[in-house]
Amino acid sequence: MILRKFLAVSILWAGLAVHAQNKQLLYDFTEIPQALMVNPGMETDFSWYAGIPALSGISFQAGSSGISVNDIFADDGLNINDKVRDRAIYGMSIQDELSGTYQLEIFNGGFRGKDPSVFYSFGLYNEGDAIGYWFRDYAILGYEGNADRLNDRFDLSHLKTRGEMLNVFHFGINKKMNGDLTLGARGKIYSSIFDFNSTQNKGYFVTTEGQNNILASTLDADLQVRTSGGNAIEKAIDDETIPGTLLKRGLFGGNLGLGVDLGFTYHLNPQTVLTGSLLDLGFIYHANDIENFALQGNATIEGMQIILPDALSDPNQDFWQNLVDEVEAFIPFEEETSSYITFRPTKLYGSLRYNFGEPVQGPALCDCDYSNAGNSHNVVKYRNSVGGQLYMINRPRGPQSAITAFYQRRFGNYLAMKATYTADKFSFTNIGLGASFQAGPVNFYLMADNLLGYGNLAASKYASFQFGLNIISWGKN
Repeated sequence: MILRKFLAVSILWAGLAVHAQNKQLLYDFTEIPQALMVNPGMETDFSWYAGIPALSGISFQAGSSGISVNDIFADDGLNINDKVRDRAIYGMSIQDELSGTYQLEIFNGGFRGKDPSVFYSFGLYNEGDAIGYWFRDYAILGYEGNADRLNDRFDLSHLKTRGEMLNVFHFGINKKMNGDLTLGARGKIYSSIFDFNSTQNKGYFVTTEGQNNILASTLDADLQVRTSGGNAIEKAIDDETIPGTLLKRGLFGGNLGLGVDLGFTYHLNPQTVLTGSLLDLGFIYHANDIENFALQGNATIEGMQIILPDALSDPNQDFWQNLVDEVEAFIPFEEETSSYITFRPTKLYGSLRYNFGEPVQGPALCDCDYSNAGNSHNVVKYRNSVGGQLYMINRPRGPQSAITAFYQRRFGNYLAMKATYTADKFSFTNIGLGASFQAGPVNFYLMADNLLGYGNLAASKYASFQFGLNIISWGKN
């Protein structure tokens, strides 16, 4: 039953998304309204914006820090079994992962308040996030078995994975405190569609010599898999009602949680800018459609004591049932429905930007001054910007980080481009390019990461793609 549920969730996941979360191209790209989603304290100069529903913010990202498809299936003259053994089974460590996220905005908008120093934003988006670390000892045990590995302990803590799909309702406030400082905060309500996680496992499996040279297998296990929403998804697949089930659970029909985003922008001087944000500081309480599975205990078995052919001559001795009973006693498997709490994968961004070149007056040609801050919300932008960005995300095996260098160029009020070089655990040659196009009130942006990998996608370990379409106004409120 548990295998079927995981298969149902996996099929749904694969059908809706490819999977890493760093949006270094979008971060601090102030021409794009969606940049508020990665820093609620970003400087803004528009009076209002409205995202085109289902088209205003779409992002897909995927990363593998271990092997690529090309590592296994390349026509390089090597035996595929040798490549699987050397590059996958033994070649990857427990720190290697397959992870990622997708995000789809359902609607998104923002407007400036009566106090022109305050900008409000709101919306709803659907998001999926998953990560699985390489379960090295499990793979070795499955590939080689235990017959030739006496006294080798297979570490059960190598199993670490989690994934979720949810809708996020959000409302944010962005305020320019003075000419140098802008602060922002966003509140979030999470509506979980489904969740699975298995991250606190420990124990071992070992085979030793028993009495009379019989092999003895010992299992010392404390394993747990927690799930919510799995039954609803499985039933929806059987009844072919996936869209309705996703809609119902995503609109407060699933499990609920709360979160917050925080951010700021601070001018160290007219041309040097420091920014930072903390995203998804929150949790989800899973209380309905719960199904948890646990394997806990310690047991040793040395095999069946069946004396042949005497056992076959005794029809009243059900030795096959004895085998089943002994195996069930050896594997203390339990199923329960206790509620649980999960914490979101919290993300941290920071950047230092230096602006230079000829200043470019923003497109907001209005006289709407900040009565409280004494400054216009028509943000002065320079033709060129260079700087560095830092990104961190909380993961089951500890924080992961990435560092980015960027260059941004503005061509009037109609085109802005940003180029990035990022180094992280997925790639040290990640070059990205993003562009924002402005045609009157229509804003369109397009971004892609790891451009060098597009020459051979099978050999690439990371891919990212983002685009969106908005209507922006710079007129008076």
